[in-house]
Amino acid sequence: MRCPKCTSVEDKVIDSRISREGGTIRRRRECLECGYRYSTTETVVRDGLVVIKRDGRREDFDRDKLTRAVRAACHKRPVDAEQITMLVEDVMDALEAQFDKEIPSSAIGEGVMQRLRGVDQVAYVRFASVYKEFRDVAEFVDEISALGRKPPA
Repeated sequence: MRCPKCTSVEDKVIDSRISREGGTIRRRRECLECGYRYSTTETVVRDGLVVIKRDGRREDFDRDKLTRAVRAACHKRPVDAEQITMLVEDVMDALEAQFDKEIPSSAIGEGVMQRLRGVDQVAYVRFASVYKEFRDVAEFVDEISALGRKPPA
């Protein structure tokens, strides 16, 4: 790891913590050159996953793209970064258990919506509006009405 302050590669690990689900490790590090402390996160590298888009195109799975989409839905909402990380991790674990190397984009979207619904309903509606491509206000109203009728999964 390079120190974000002085770019030295000499550091030591002060503390390591495993996430509740065991999918990530957070390490607290200290630079041996300048003494700056910073955190890093280690996750399992998921190679070879391909997303099958609605139009049939295939593209490599991009975890950062998924995280950005969830983060955008949660913008200015009381959802912290760790909740977003855990949500994305939960979605990925479920998808890898259900699919082999090719994952339909619809499964990704549905998985995110299912989990967002339990985390923050406003973020859920924001994500759903993009994922389901709402065209007018009536579609928003329908989704919000449905949200009030069904208990979160």
